[in-house]
Amino acid sequence: MFIGLLVLVMILSLGIGRVDISFVQTLKILLSPVIPTASGISDTLYSVIVDVRLPRILAGMMVGGALAVSGASFQGVFQNPLVSPHILGVAAGAGFGAALAILLFDNIWLIHLTSFVFGLAAVGMAYALSRVYKMTPVLMLVLSGIVVGSLFSALTSFLKYIADPMNKMPAIVFWLLGSLNHVSFRDILITAPVFIACISVLLAIRWRINLLAMGDEDARTLGVNTEALKLTIIVCATIATASAVCISGIIGWIGIMIPHIGRLIVGPDHKYLLPISLVIGAAYLVTVDTIARTALTTEIPIGILTAIFGAPVFALLLRKTQKAD
Repeated sequence: MFIGLLVLVMILSLGIGRVDISFVQTLKILLSPVIPTASGISDTLYSVIVDVRLPRILAGMMVGGALAVSGASFQGVFQNPLVSPHILGVAAGAGFGAALAILLFDNIWLIHLTSFVFGLAAVGMAYALSRVYKMTPVLMLVLSGIVVGSLFSALTSFLKYIADPMNKMPAIVFWLLGSLNHVSFRDILITAPVFIACISVLLAIRWRINLLAMGDEDARTLGVNTEALKLTIIVCATIATASAVCISGIIGWIGIMIPHIGRLIVGPDHKYLLPISLVIGAAYLVTVDTIARTALTTEIPIGILTAIFGAPVFALLLRKTQKAD
């Protein structure tokens, strides 16, 4: 049912925009490579669907799904429902990398690459800082992520301070607010294998995340190598998050809000929570992106809308959860 909803949201979003395209015409264009049904469809409409809207909708599905699954995975590892995918500083590191590339190169490929590298570097620093006697206490990992995130946030602020206020500064700010405006099929072809690999691993081991809720000692008695499991989850979730941030900018609230919605539907079992979070997160970001590019004459950064929608919804979810308890 939810997969069907995702497909419906995708097709409807393809037809909504400055040029409205009917549901039937959208289907004809999508099926034209397989079934010759696109007779009577103008080249302009075909280009709008395939070249302009389809790449960013596919990117929205990947980014939304990756952030939601990563958020649910991190919440399972840290045993805290308030944890987001950015807890270990990946967003701050990726933001600094993108700002640095915009300041020095202003090349979209270098922006994506530098963002990805610094996102991973930030989490690597947080993990190395948290190591205590060859163990990785959850509290130390969180605190290390806060320290590294603050460091990279300060460095990003410094770059904005010295950037050209007419050209570089607006580009840095707009990127940090999140957008899918510049996504192309080439971006999708490069990042899709990374998304698929990381999310596949998380889905394959999702039942083991439930064991972490029992505590490390109890999990070890069941034969689980908790340190290896935590590291695997953190690495996969981090790479997925860094890949999302490098092509979309910093988009908040999805990784913390969507898992809560998933828990209301299927419960806390990660065996079901991760798949439902994947689908809902993908559909949610595609919907928000559609609103971002159609609500006003100029495109609204996605990060603004996810915060506007996410904060009150999350507050309602917390109240509902508290009443249920």
